[in-house]
Amino acid sequence: MSNLLAGMRILLLEDEFLIAMDVEQLCRDHGAANVVTLRDLEELERHASLAGTDAAILDVMLGGASTLSFAHKLMQREIPFIFASGYTDLDEIFEAFPNITVVSKPYAGDDLVEALAAAAGRLPASGSV
Repeated sequence: MSNLLAGMRILLLEDEFLIAMDVEQLCRDHGAANVVTLRDLEELERHASLAGTDAAILDVMLGGASTLSFAHKLMQREIPFIFASGYTDLDEIFEAFPNITVVSKPYAGDDLVEALAAAAGRLPASGSV
């Protein structure tokens, strides 16, 4: 495994339990120091502080609710992030977030890690995967 995410503190928004577990482990396998997983918008509201977050992985929809307004908050705070989603209307994301990578589900673990590392400035940016 690479250390592309070495020492990073990652916020993961993912409502599918098994996917969340896999992504958490994948990030740790690539050196992440900490992965905080939130599965719905209520959890996200309770975890309002982004202090110490180095990067984020966002599913576009959590329990049927959009995470796009939260993505705007991340942009305002200059926290790098990517979208990892099976959401079918990607045009909306590309228009609102033209420079943010979207990794489409199902994705390969290496694609996800490389996209996050690129967003965090650890690799050259690659666009959509």
